[in-house]
Amino acid sequence: MRTLRPTLAALPVAICLAVVGYIHAQLYVRGYHAIPYIGTSFQWDAAASFAVAVLLLVRNATVLRIVAIGLCFSGLGGFVGSRTVGLFGFTERGWQPAPQALLSVLAWVVALVLLLVPFGKQLAERQLLRSLVAEGNE
Repeated sequence: MRTLRPTLAALPVAICLAVVGYIHAQLYVRGYHAIPYIGTSFQWDAAASFAVAVLLLVRNATVLRIVAIGLCFSGLGGFVGSRTVGLFGFTERGWQPAPQALLSVLAWVVALVLLLVPFGKQLAERQLLRSLVAEGNE
């Protein structure tokens, strides 16, 4: 049973990454492949999202969680960039394409919360432990 716990903990994050991977693969096939630079980035994001999702289920390692955080932040950055300053001359407006834009953002945000909250808890525990050790040494 001990080996299932990390896999179960990683399952929601893996689902979020797989959703984003599927959406980006779908958009790539349905027309984004023709957009210079953007099409390729959607293809790479889909592949990376699927790969990290599967690897998280195999081994929920810290390095994979950090890579997943990077994927989420880069995806959100690309989303914001494409709607503000543009990326390689490509711009989009609002929540288009619908519903893919909204679903991608929700999946990224949920994944980030699931990934960052445990890191925050670990950091708080370390700080508490350090302060207790420092008090014990006085």
